[in-house]
Amino acid sequence: MRTVQFLASLWLLLHLAVCVLGGAVPGQPIEDDDDAMHPHLEQNARSSARRIKGEDTQDYWLSASKEHILEKLNYVRNTKRAKNIILFLGDGMGLATLAAARSYMGGEEKKLSFEKFPYTGLSKTYCVDKIVPDSASTSTSYLCGVKANYGTIGVNAHIKRGDCEAMADTSNHVFSVGKWAMDAGKAAGLVTTTRVTHASPSGVYAHTADREWENNAVLEEACGDLAKGLDDIAVQLIHGEVGSKLKVMLGGGRRNFMDLEFYKNGRRTDGRNLVEEFEAMSDRNTYVKNRKKLLKVNPAETDRLLGLFSKSHMHYHEEQLADPENTEPTLEEMTQKAIEMLETEENGYFLFVEGGKIDISHHDTMARIALDETAELSKAVKLARKMTSEEDTLIVVTSDHSHTFSMGGYQKRGSDIFGKAKSSGTDGKPYLALSYANGKSFDTYYNVETHERVDPMSLMSDGADAAQLFPATAPLESETHGGEDVGVFASGPWAHIFTGVYEQNTIPHMLAFAACVGDGQTACD
Repeated sequence: MRTVQFLASLWLLLHLAVCVLGGAVPGQPIEDDDDAMHPHLEQNARSSARRIKGEDTQDYWLSASKEHILEKLNYVRNTKRAKNIILFLGDGMGLATLAAARSYMGGEEKKLSFEKFPYTGLSKTYCVDKIVPDSASTSTSYLCGVKANYGTIGVNAHIKRGDCEAMADTSNHVFSVGKWAMDAGKAAGLVTTTRVTHASPSGVYAHTADREWENNAVLEEACGDLAKGLDDIAVQLIHGEVGSKLKVMLGGGRRNFMDLEFYKNGRRTDGRNLVEEFEAMSDRNTYVKNRKKLLKVNPAETDRLLGLFSKSHMHYHEEQLADPENTEPTLEEMTQKAIEMLETEENGYFLFVEGGKIDISHHDTMARIALDETAELSKAVKLARKMTSEEDTLIVVTSDHSHTFSMGGYQKRGSDIFGKAKSSGTDGKPYLALSYANGKSFDTYYNVETHERVDPMSLMSDGADAAQLFPATAPLESETHGGEDVGVFASGPWAHIFTGVYEQNTIPHMLAFAACVGDGQTACD
């Protein structure tokens, strides 16, 4: 086997030398800018003249295929114990989103940072009671290792959404790989661009019969007298069995932690200020609410870090760029600080990082924003892989579910992915390459009085509008999720076990296997 790998490597070197001398390196654009992960919206259209050198020849494609095979042959499976685990989630990041994001980044031949990872698989996302899941039930799946009912978090399928009485039965509670890691002596943390009490990050630490119970007011309204003895999600983050031990918590959602008495946008009605309660736990607990203070945090002087940078979800990256008074950090910056905090731990760590606004922008049929948020996640993953070692840190990137977002129309290579397709519809009007099966933009692109489509090009502004809505076939207030499988990308110790097609709830068990945590099968057995 070693002889085969040696000869394969030797052939590859000779082959690449010939390609370089001939001026055609497979996959190498004439002008390559791999770091342009979030081009300005008005400049994201690629010139049709920008072609890959040599791709009009069969030698180019034959050489590229050979190179790919040799790359696979040279992979060495890493079966070392994973000291650290980082799980990245692109909320709502289906395969169509990935494909369109490549074009947004500058070309169909591009790869997002995690698409360069050596091992890939597909995850089946359905939940116990629905074919198409939500972000709550899926967070229970990919974090806690069991599939659950729609709308519930950190509980098994004995609990239906909104069942206050069943929620009180702790035998129905399930715990995340974050807790498994902490039980093994590791640290844990979470980062998100949504509220830290939102569905995805809550799966790390919360147990609730309804994802909406983020503060006491909504919990008490739903459960009445049964709410006594139940904790809302924000309380569970600060005082819960898991939340109270998390080392890093960064994201949005300040409103769920404070009463109106303390914060004008507060949603609590119990007179509590959970941020002050967090700070009172230890003089080495640090709370920050803006980018400047986050970047100044010294991990050597901080035991636990809580950052709440907005009243609700954090703003879209494009909004941050457009606002000269923006005070919010980027996903990349939060990821960097979280790793800096956690890497001080001798026994390693588990970190959950969510690019949550891919999903939110898709729900609003804002494809431009969704693709930019995807590019931002790619930047955060690239940084994390750079800051850590593949020898001891397993990084897995996946999604919870997809959306009804699609890309079609036979447009030319190098054309604007946000533009019209090559041909027109049977009504003689053009249609856009990107669209949704349902959503709030139905009335924007269809005249319900004349019963005809609106020419989409008549709605396009001279300058690219980040908040532009894209067409939807069926009218809904909010576009829905999709039910197809989503990608899983892995790099580091035991990354090779993430190949194939499997149930989504298998993911945390494979993470635990690699790190030798939890009560299940591990690499150390």
